[in-house]
Amino acid sequence: MSDWQLAPHRTVCIEDLRQLATRRLPRVLFDYIDGGAEGERTLAQNTRAFEEIVLRPRSAVSVQSVDLHTNILGHQLNLPFVLAPVGSTRLFFPRGEQCAARAATSAGTAYTLSTLSGTTLEEVRQSASGPLWYQLYLVGGREVAQSAIARARAAGYTALVVTIDTPVSGFRERDARNGMQPLSSGSLGERLRFLPQFVTKPSWVSGFIMDGRPMTFPNIVLPTGPMPYADVGAALAQSAVTWNDFRWIHEAWQGPIVVKGVHTAADAYRAVEEGAAAIVVSNHGGRQLDGVAATLHVLPEVVAAVGDRVQVLMDGGIRRGSDIVKAMALGAKAVLVGRAYAYGVAAAGEPGARRAIDILRTDLMRTMALLGCPSLAELDESYITRRTPSP
Repeated sequence: MSDWQLAPHRTVCIEDLRQLATRRLPRVLFDYIDGGAEGERTLAQNTRAFEEIVLRPRSAVSVQSVDLHTNILGHQLNLPFVLAPVGSTRLFFPRGEQCAARAATSAGTAYTLSTLSGTTLEEVRQSASGPLWYQLYLVGGREVAQSAIARARAAGYTALVVTIDTPVSGFRERDARNGMQPLSSGSLGERLRFLPQFVTKPSWVSGFIMDGRPMTFPNIVLPTGPMPYADVGAALAQSAVTWNDFRWIHEAWQGPIVVKGVHTAADAYRAVEEGAAAIVVSNHGGRQLDGVAATLHVLPEVVAAVGDRVQVLMDGGIRRGSDIVKAMALGAKAVLVGRAYAYGVAAAGEPGARRAIDILRTDLMRTMALLGCPSLAELDESYITRRTPSP
């Protein structure tokens, strides 16, 4: 991917990076990033929900500068968005997790590494000096998870993100149609069916080969070695996290825990009782249970329930700076972005991730200036209203 293709006059929004990603990735991998569960209703509603919120600017106000700083879990960040955990990022681009982590460090924000990543947590730590969070699945069982937690502590990760909405993997119809499982764990004959996709994407193929054809999860170390790519849904079903697990997770981690995957006030209360330092209102980007509410719709309920006790974050559907403004006006302390930067990584590695961050930052600053609001700390519900339904 050339610098010219990523230039600001060509990539003016996240959708432009999405289109570049479609050109570089085989369809099976692009749909893995882009798709959601079942009929993708929740996936669509996550983005559509932002259209229901209307901004209310203060006119005749001169905003000379905009303060985007926010403090999350004791760390001063330059931006009110954190890069969310995205599994298998190394399949999108060589050393994709390190690309994203470096981009986050450069921007002054945090990056979250998924348990289901293709790069070791130590290598990611070595590549980025900024705050890193480690997202935990219990794949492989308690002892395997405790080992990963110990490694994350030793490497200097500053928060543990415990995802609670994956007792099994959601049914993602695009992945099923594309044969994602045979690609990752099938026989040579089964994998040959993907050859037509690969021969038309030489940039991805050459990068994958030069990166050593990574097909393991090196942060899940089983007695037999790193866990190979296989049926992740079955592995999750055998090791679902429950509220009872938080006691030993706290003992193993001894640091701030972020509970990700909260949909209701009741679960938010329980997360606080279990010692959460922050909560992420999340439906897994519409990739788990289809038909649940958009996260923007759930956010006010959770903020009202526990927003005075812990920091409340949210993810799902963030594509523009104005989306971040709307979420924060509804009470979010910050947001997590996933697909937005994953498209950038898939398109061009670290420069693509940097461009995604820059698009969101620039859009956010412009939106705040047009609102007549000079700082994120001043955002509240007076800057928004809900769209009046059409008759």
